[in-house]
This record gives sequence, structure tokens and C-alpha cells, in this order.
Amino acid sequence: MQQPTFQELNLIEPIHRALRAQKYSVPTPIQSQAIPILLAGHDLMASAQTGSGKTAAFALPMLHNLQPEQKSVQCLVLTPTRELAIQVSKAIHDYGRFNEAQVLAVYGGQAYNRQISRLNRGVQIVVGTPGRLLDLMRQNVLNLSSVHTVVLDEADEMLSMGFVEDIEAILSTTPAERQTALFSATLPPPIRRLADRYMRDPQAVTIQREQVTVAALEQRYYLVNESDRLAALTRLFEIEPITTALVFARTRASSTELANELARRGFLAEVLNGDLTQEARERVLNRFRQNQFQVLVATDVAARGLDIDDISHVFNYELPEEVEVYVHRVGRTGRAGKTGIAISLVTPAEQWRLRRIEGFTHQKLTRHSIPTEEDILKFREDGLLEKMRVWLGRARYRRERELVGTLVDEGFDPLEVASAALKIARGDEKTRPIAPVSEVVENRPRRSDRYERHDRSDHMHRDSRREHGERGMRGTGQRASSRGSTTSHEAGMVRLSLSKGREHGVSPNEVVSTIAYYSGIPGSSIGKIHILDRQTLVDVPQDYVGQVLAKTGNFRIRKQPVEVNLA
Repeated sequence: MQQPTFQELNLIEPIHRALRAQKYSVPTPIQSQAIPILLAGHDLMASAQTGSGKTAAFALPMLHNLQPEQKSVQCLVLTPTRELAIQVSKAIHDYGRFNEAQVLAVYGGQAYNRQISRLNRGVQIVVGTPGRLLDLMRQNVLNLSSVHTVVLDEADEMLSMGFVEDIEAILSTTPAERQTALFSATLPPPIRRLADRYMRDPQAVTIQREQVTVAALEQRYYLVNESDRLAALTRLFEIEPITTALVFARTRASSTELANELARRGFLAEVLNGDLTQEARERVLNRFRQNQFQVLVATDVAARGLDIDDISHVFNYELPEEVEVYVHRVGRTGRAGKTGIAISLVTPAEQWRLRRIEGFTHQKLTRHSIPTEEDILKFREDGLLEKMRVWLGRARYRRERELVGTLVDEGFDPLEVASAALKIARGDEKTRPIAPVSEVVENRPRRSDRYERHDRSDHMHRDSRREHGERGMRGTGQRASSRGSTTSHEAGMVRLSLSKGREHGVSPNEVVSTIAYYSGIPGSSIGKIHILDRQTLVDVPQDYVGQVLAKTGNFRIRKQPVEVNLA
């Protein structure tokens, strides 16, 4: 069946003008199915992911049915977060620019006075978070008696955040004959109960997950060592055709550190995480939308509800622990029928997580090689030559030609002058040194190899070791120290020292899980463990030593910091 165009959806002309201005011609699957249902006046229960184009799916019918002469609140959109309220209201404003729709976002963290003043002057569409909406209703400044359309956006998020009672309180004050649309990534029983109670014979639309998230995406991954993530990322920044990029890190600390490191290397980057105040978050997002910087480094929590068009690249600096989170991340590029690129940096220890993602999305991520230093230098030089060809074609350098003439009159060779000028033009490259990356070793010790080390070679002495401290030594600190050599006796292994021992209640399992989790190496590769009174000695393969030591300062056992050094 052929996909309809927006023109075939019978929307009013001002909306078509706005769509043409934004170069939208073909609706996404959720739009082509939801818009006719809403235009026909039916209630709608839609299952669709972030990035599917669902905002336009409810905004366009809402604007189509708007009564321009009526200045009271006609439409209400509930969202789980402040960020989403801001983004949805902006999108509705852009779609309604030619029929002069009055749209207001209301949310916590912003002064009441501004929101109350706007409501008193007359607003037709209100987009807000449940808590702030109820506050304004209690102050008798938000009247919903004229509302004919209510939208619950990301309903599952609102329920998971505990807003169900607030939602019910708000819905109970709206007219019974209103039209209600519910959009949710999933439709668990609480959502269905809410629909049964407050919706009238809703039509159901389900957009399959893979349709939404990966159809328009080029998905790639690069295999890197843990210690080379930053070097790999900056190399990719050099050659990728990035307009705007969203880079995901796991924690607030790592996101801040990454944004600072990128900025130091000459890449315009800012951070979006939970350490920012609401006002600061809005400033960052506005600068990003206005292309004042190119790279936004974010955590998953801070990016929840983030809805920015024209993101060319999404980078998974670190793979998320949940496959659903990967889907949400990459869904922020390749939106509304546009293409996008999703790039993941993967360590050898994370390849099992990559397989899970591929199984979940039914898409194979293609492996690429990190650009070499030669690749980057050639890319820089080709780019410089192309710029020169463009300027030579324009011939708009009269004053510069006069300056060259001055130097030639002084006796300098024109070729030498041109060479010196190019040298100056390349001066900014010094702020972008090409960081080295080490070769990735993919051959990990097999499980049977681990048992050989721990069981077969030491089988006759296992019980004795357990009595005296290895894998749980119970002797005195002095006896333990005499047994715990600072060098490994196994070929290819290096002994490391952890700053916690038996006095801190450390167990062998905690040692293995801590090193594997924070450094990203496979737990099966870890060798002998000697738990002493105040420290623990552990053997790791030589190939992984750099990867482990690179994470010094991050290790934790029972939330307590643990130093890891060469023994």
C-alpha cells in the first residue's frame, strides 16, 4: 500500500504551509494512521516510540480543529517532563505558525508570574506537566471547561513517575465530550485501565518498534579498548559529516569529563546532565538548537523527553546496560523520514551486549575500523584543498591579492608565499592532535582456560590455599604477606594491588565483579586472587592491564572507593 502524502490528509492550508516550510511531505507511519482517526473525531490509543513523529500526529489534527476566534484553552497536552513540555509546545507553535495558534508550556521550575500572565491574556493550547497544571488549576488561573482535545503524551512515563492520580484529577475537570488521545511506548495494564475509564471507544494504532527506531538509520560499531574510547571518538569526529551530534555517556561524572575533554581538543561541546539547574538546562538546549555548538554530551536521564530535529549523529560513547535504552538513544536521529547515523564504541568485553542489541532490534550493526592517522591527515588536506578551490573559483580575495603582491615586491617567491599562507591556515590543527589508539585484542581466555589456571594446576593445594588466604585467606597479616608475592607466576599475567582487603570484608567474588564491571574486561580472564589484611593482590592478563589501570579512581566495592595499582 502506497504511503499517503500530507496533502492527501485534508488538513487546512495554513498547516500545509508550515509543513512545506519545514520540508515535510510524507508522513511517518504513526502520522499516516493517527491523523485520519483524530480528524474523524475518534479517541485514540497509540503505541509508538520516541522519534516516531508522534508530536505531529496529535498536533496537526489539534491545530486543524482549533477555533481561532476563541481565546480560552481549547487543547491540553500532558507530558511527564519539563523538557518534553517545552519541546512539544515549540513543535505545536511551529506547525501552527500560519494560523497564529497561541501555545503555552507550563512546568515546575519556572516562575508562576509569567505563566499566569500568559494565561490571563488568552491561550488556546496548553502543554504542561501534571504537577504544575494542578497548581495553576488550584489558583483558578487555568480553566479547562472549554477544552475539546486532551493528549496524554508518553503516558507510560507519567504513570511510572507516579502521576496517575494527578492525571485523573485533571481529566475529571475537562468536558465529558472531549476527544482524548493517548500516546505511549508501551501499553501495560494501568494504561489500559486509564483508557477504559476516561476514553470513549478508542481506536488503537500500534507502530512496531523496529519500524520506528532503525528503519532510517545507518548503525555501525567500532571495536576499541576501554582506554581508547576518547581517542577513537575524536578520530571519528574528524571525518564524520556531523551537523549536530548527541553523545551518550553512562554517568553524570563521565559526561562532564567527556564534554570538557572534547572542548579542550577543539570540538564545540557542552553537557546535559542532572547537575544542571532547570534554567541552565534550558540555556544549553536553546544554544544547541541554535547551532551555537555542535556536540551535546548527555546522560540517559537528562535526555529523557529530548526531542530535537536534525541530529545527524548519535554516538554511544558507552553502550547502555539495557537494550531498550539503546533503542531510545538511537531513535533521536533519523527522524521524520530523514536519514541518521548511530555509532557505538564497543570493547571486546561488551560484544555480548552488542549481540543482545542486534537480536532485540532485528538489525545487524556493521563493524568499521577506526580511522588511521594517515586517513585523518589526508582528510584534513583534502578538505583544505577543496576550500582553496572554492575560493579560487569565487575570486573574492582582492585585498589578500594586494598583500601577496606586497610580499612578491619584497622578493618572496609566490609559491613560497602560498605555502606559508596554507601553513598559517592549518594552525588550528595543532589544537587537535591525533591521539594514538592501541590494537584491540579479541582473543579472550576461554572459560575452560580459567578453570585450568584455578583448578588443574593447583588442584592438590586448593584446600590449603583456602585455609591460608588465597581466595579468602584467614591467616595473620604477616603470614599472608609472606605468601602474597607481588609478581605473578603465570605467563602473560600481571599482578595488581587493590587498596581493600580482609579487614574491609572483601570477598573474591567482589574483586572479580568490581574489576570486570568498572574496567570492562571479562571476569573469566581474571586469575589468582590473594586477599590480605589491608590489600588484595589479583592477576590480570597483560593485554588488559592498561584497560584496568585507566579506570583507577572509578573502582568501588560496596560504594567505597578502591585504588588499583601495579603490585
